[in-house]
Amino acid sequence: MLSRVANSIYWMNRYIERAENYARFMSVNFNLALDLPPNVVPQWEPLLIATANNFGFYEHYQEATRDNVIEYMTFDKRNPSSIVSSLNFARENARTVRETISREMWEKLNELYHMVQGTGNHADWSLGQTQDFFTEISYGAQLFYGIIDATITRNEAWHFARVGRFTERADKTTRFLDVKYFTLLPADGSASTTLDLVIWAAVLKSVSAYNMFRQQYRSLTPANIVEFLLLDKLFPRAAAHCIRQAELSLYEISGTLVSQGFGNSAERAISKLRSDLEFTVVDDVFKSGLHEFLDNFQTQTNEIGTEIYKTYFDLKAVEA
Repeated sequence: MLSRVANSIYWMNRYIERAENYARFMSVNFNLALDLPPNVVPQWEPLLIATANNFGFYEHYQEATRDNVIEYMTFDKRNPSSIVSSLNFARENARTVRETISREMWEKLNELYHMVQGTGNHADWSLGQTQDFFTEISYGAQLFYGIIDATITRNEAWHFARVGRFTERADKTTRFLDVKYFTLLPADGSASTTLDLVIWAAVLKSVSAYNMFRQQYRSLTPANIVEFLLLDKLFPRAAAHCIRQAELSLYEISGTLVSQGFGNSAERAISKLRSDLEFTVVDDVFKSGLHEFLDNFQTQTNEIGTEIYKTYFDLKAVEA
């Protein structure tokens, strides 16, 4: 497969996943707004910090209010990671590989793109309309992935799509967990314990993990939630599951057997992270510090992305 085509398919899926996850990030605070006591004001700056959007945000906005954060992370084209920017980049990548993707994929991506472009005066939306919009983004992305699995041959293109989707999802799941770290709780210790659990529950709901979590764990504790979203091998949004699926597809692309060891730097980077996660228990995470562990994980996923680029996309012409 041409490196240009592989690169476009990889990034098309990363951008779609990013748009969905940003919609989910917004739902974190919408869920919290429903669950928090009336005397506690919802915070929006943690979303900016956890997603590393805070520096760009303050170049254009003075205060991290709900309306400003939603505008910057959703509709602001000056933010290259906003939902509207991500869908624009995804559509452009899809346009360059029309001959490789299915007609149904192109039509669904166009539908998502035009839905966001045609929002009109979203500043006048009610809270319910805004929530419905983010839900529609999430459902649209999930339908897009269903169309991929139903209409695409399991070839290199399909595997590059999976690598892009799952590496992006693993990174964003850890950022969901990191939102909790940047959220300021009241100094009153008696209230903070209850609010702490409310915030953790909101994180679960925002990644559609609440029901599956309750089937597996009896108690809603930070340790159980972190274990489920970080180390679970079966839940589709858990970081460990995502890294494993991306690893399997990388090895399929190169034709290397996992049992034989890595065949290139990209496989080495992702196999090292997968192995580290396999031998990690939740006590290790809290012992090293949750935020520090997540920060290191995000650094490693960035390194994986760099190695994938070097291995498959940054191919130089051979001189005669």
